[in-house]
Amino acid sequence: MPDSSQSQPAAFNCEGGLVKNRSTFLMQPGEALVLENFEPDVEGGYRRINGHRKLINQIVPQTTSSGEKILMIAKFADKYLAARGEKIFSSASAELRTVIESTTSMTGSGTIGVDSVAGFSSSGTLEMAITETEVERFTYTGINASSDPPTFTGVTRQVDSTNARKHLATIQVSENWTERDSGRTNAGKYRFERFNFNGTDKIILVDEVNAPVVIDSSMNFVDVSASSVAGSKFVASFKNHMFYAGKSTTPEELIFSVPFDEDDFTGGSGAGSIRVDDTITGIKVFRDSLFIFCENRIFKLTGSSSSDFAIQAVTRSIGCINGDTIQEFGGDLIFLGPDGLRTVAATARIGDTELGTISRNVQSIFDDNIKNSSLFESVVITDKTQYRIFFSKTGQSNAQTRGIICVLKQDGFEFSEIRGVKPASTDTFVETGNTFVLHGDFEGYVHRQEIGNTFDGTAILGRYRSSDMSFGDTGVRKHMQRVIINYKPESAIDADLLVRYDNESPDSSRPAAYALDTADVAALFGVSTFSTEESLVQFIFGGPSQPLVRQPVEGSGFSVVLRVNDGGVTAPYSLKGFQLEYQLGARR
Repeated sequence: MPDSSQSQPAAFNCEGGLVKNRSTFLMQPGEALVLENFEPDVEGGYRRINGHRKLINQIVPQTTSSGEKILMIAKFADKYLAARGEKIFSSASAELRTVIESTTSMTGSGTIGVDSVAGFSSSGTLEMAITETEVERFTYTGINASSDPPTFTGVTRQVDSTNARKHLATIQVSENWTERDSGRTNAGKYRFERFNFNGTDKIILVDEVNAPVVIDSSMNFVDVSASSVAGSKFVASFKNHMFYAGKSTTPEELIFSVPFDEDDFTGGSGAGSIRVDDTITGIKVFRDSLFIFCENRIFKLTGSSSSDFAIQAVTRSIGCINGDTIQEFGGDLIFLGPDGLRTVAATARIGDTELGTISRNVQSIFDDNIKNSSLFESVVITDKTQYRIFFSKTGQSNAQTRGIICVLKQDGFEFSEIRGVKPASTDTFVETGNTFVLHGDFEGYVHRQEIGNTFDGTAILGRYRSSDMSFGDTGVRKHMQRVIINYKPESAIDADLLVRYDNESPDSSRPAAYALDTADVAALFGVSTFSTEESLVQFIFGGPSQPLVRQPVEGSGFSVVLRVNDGGVTAPYSLKGFQLEYQLGARR
């Protein structure tokens, strides 16, 4: 073996994201040729993404068939609204939490003592934390508010009823869905707008076919009476007017109400309509304008009333292919054009707007999915400066569904892929400074994203592949000696490092996988759990939060590739960077 004292080091940070538009030999070492179910981290590195799990354990009731997807999910008035088939439902409440009073582990069935049962249904389902990231469900048949402490009664574990487990302090109830509205025949995709014209919070829904419906915080449902806006696809509140657009019979028309009334279209009182010369695909309020996205053009509406509303062309050469991809993101509007992701960015010059394509690094993925996908969804995770877009089509499995993560970082946009998440509808909202992301699936359930370590029980298979690194000379053989891995764990890690050579040629050395070492994961004060029977890893109090794993490796080649394959059931972690140590060999 060569003398390690003569080894050459080559270190790089994991940065730059997924790159598909350059030769692997022209990529920077920190860029990734494969980056699936990892996200570019605003704090640096590539982080294995969080999972999702059912928000409410009960299925949204079907109307005619079990194949009805969730046409809408929205948070409003401390409840969740969901549309499926011909009906709209609400949850009985938002997530309710209480604190376990008793430390006794439960086996089989029994009672659970808590601080309070106020607000909980008389029967339902509880989710109880086992670890910071793992939960299990219990059913209960009653509550006793007068006992000391108050208790859930008739509690039965849904899984593994014979083995007691210790739990953390927080439990939450999963409520049944309550039917609120019906008869929405042939409803299509729902879109909605939260608004407040007169001091009362409301939400308005349009479904492409039926009359828009307005809902107040008391769960009163009132249809908009005007036939002129029935069948609208899009709705937006702008300058205290409600704007409707996207009717199949008049796809170029915007109709707006009188000020402060979503159901009054009297022309003499300030209502009216505006036509553009292209089919409208989406509308979005941004800064002081209403942007009107069309198939081949983009306009913006300025002014504050029917007396001074004016239409300006932003561009007549580029349009938006799907309005569900339009989001406010990083101080811009981002949307899916026919050639990939674009932004509409206001410049310092008043009235001047410039357009830019941002997805060049992953353009091949967009090209494939724009052609082959019929359904698009998008969300923004503000605290991660992250935009996610999902592509799917009817009949496609969850595992086949792809999405793109776009992260705005100081030096520009970085990208990665999501595999295994298939939303039929989405909602994003912020409460107490935290971003909540919801999606409805194709089977009738609603999920909360960015929580847990699996996709509702399915492993999150994370994959990272580096560029082919030749260290400046493809003609000299490198004898690899060691890979030093810098990573940031959040718990135990179930991942393997693979070292491959010469563009992963089957004729080159193919050493066995090296397991990432989690024996010395640092315990973070106030975050980690110490000395519990559920711990999967030995936490070291005061250890390094970003340990260096020094892994001796075997093999040689003219170029080297690093892969990390994640098992997908443990907590996320971030790959921060690598250092490779090698000795130069002969020139070919």
